[in-house]
Amino acid sequence: MTVSKKKAEVKAKAKGRIASSFDDFLAEQGILRDCEEQAIKQILADQIKAAMEKDRLTKAAMAVRMQTSRRALDRLLDPTNTSVTLHTLQRAAMAVGRQLRLELT
Repeated sequence: MTVSKKKAEVKAKAKGRIASSFDDFLAEQGILRDCEEQAIKQILADQIKAAMEKDRLTKAAMAVRMQTSRRALDRLLDPTNTSVTLHTLQRAAMAVGRQLRLELT
């Protein structure tokens, strides 16, 4: 271990924290990927809900715009359901006048 790394570790412990990040903790627990998926889905669901509220769209009206069922829309808006398709996300974005953008980082 280098001197600078050891100093950083001591400084972090002195502040009452351990040296690893929260992502490291989640990875150690084997749940990082699941947490990231759920966080992304929560953000998307919140953005769709906000756009619906801005346009004063009910779930029934949104489902009609998307040409889908109300039940399918409920699955889309459910942050715990991460099995949504890109096609469904695209239809939801179009229904509220938005564009869907995906990015690999």
